[in-house]
Amino acid sequence: MQTFKDLKVWEKAHQFTLNVYALTKKFPSEEKFGLTSQLRRAAISVPSNIVEGFKRRGVKDSLNFYTIEEASLEEVKYQLLLAKDLKYISQDIYEKMNEKANEISKMLYSFKKALRK
Repeated sequence: MQTFKDLKVWEKAHQFTLNVYALTKKFPSEEKFGLTSQLRRAAISVPSNIVEGFKRRGVKDSLNFYTIEEASLEEVKYQLLLAKDLKYISQDIYEKMNEKANEISKMLYSFKKALRK
């Protein structure tokens, strides 16, 4: 692997973030500085921490960033649940986004497991 762009988990996380941005464009304008901003920041944190972890020299340091990424992904999952409960997104969209988040989580788990070896 030459760059972070070669990581499939980063690619999935990047696409997930783009999806979050597309979703939040449709949120009510009063959420601009609330849920929209919070959800976008948490989503951006996912691929960003993968990038930071990739560039770290030691495995332990890299794993720390991947752990932060996992926490950010969980934050996004909650915020998507909140958006669904507030009726900003449908049940169907919520389920699709949650499924994508779970896929990223599984990929990262496998990636971290391989790094530890």
